[in-house]
Parts: sequence; structure tokens; C-alpha cells
Amino acid sequence: MPEITDTAKVSRLAKTVLMAAMAFFFTLVVFNNITDFDSNYQFVHHVLSMDSTFPGNHGMWRALHPIALHIAFYVGIICYEALNMVLCWWAAAAMFSERSATPAAFVRSKRIAIAALTAGMLLWLVAFLEIGAEWFLMWQSHTWNGQEAAFRMITIEGILLLVMLLPESGE
Repeated sequence: MPEITDTAKVSRLAKTVLMAAMAFFFTLVVFNNITDFDSNYQFVHHVLSMDSTFPGNHGMWRALHPIALHIAFYVGIICYEALNMVLCWWAAAAMFSERSATPAAFVRSKRIAIAALTAGMLLWLVAFLEIGAEWFLMWQSHTWNGQEAAFRMITIEGILLLVMLLPESGE
């Protein structure tokens, strides 16, 4: 096997550490959502209830009022975040274990990272920007509007995805 250049080693380590940082982020998100359930539950409750949208808007028929649905939505989000957390840690571990391997082996290890980052982006895009912001008109709320945070996370994960997709030296 040919010697791996110092640049390739640094690049692989950078990608691995960035993936671990994303895993740590999702770990904190899941931890916070479980240990302080009510804080973010209130966000979901108000978005689904549409109780802070513009008065008299014609989309109020979309509002969901049963508390059981609010809890189900929120628990679903937490479960999805937890799955994404596991995928991110798995990806970081796989990449770390292949850090000295052939370019092809390291590229294979990045598959999990690509899946995890894509899944994370889908969370923010679908759950927050499409369902929350557009279907439940979250954009109309001054208090319960998560568009900025969702956009920030799509941007961070998108940049990391582009980093993961960069070719490896020797590829």
C-alpha cells in the first residue's frame, strides 16, 4: 500500500473531527430535548396549534389541537434526532478507524457520514421549513419561529456534506 501523504492524513482527520462535532451537536440536542422536555415541546405545541399566526389567516383549518398529536410530533422529532445522532457517531468512528487505510477504504467509510448529514438536512428542511414554516405557517409567528435555526443547521450540515464529498487524494 502506498504511503499516505501528510496532507491526506490531515484532510481525513479534519473530516473525522467535523463528523464527531456534528455527532456531539445531535447528542446535546437529544439530551436537551429529553432532560428539558417541556421547553421545546412548547415550541411544537404552539406551531401545531397555530395560535401565534396572523389573526384571521385563512390557513387556520390546518391547526392541530389534540395534545396527543403534539406529543407524538415532538417524540417523533426526538427519535429522529436520536437516530441521526447514532448515525453521526457511527460515521465518525468508521472514518477514524479507516484514517490510515487506502483512499478507497476511507471513501467507503464516508458513506455513513453522507447518509447522516443528508438525514440531518432532511430533518431541518422537511420538519421545520416545510411542515412547520409553510404548512403550519410558523413564519407568521414572532415568538415561535424556528426558520432561522433550521436554516443555520441546513447550512452547517450542507457545508459538512460538501466537505465529505470532496475527493480523497489518490482517488
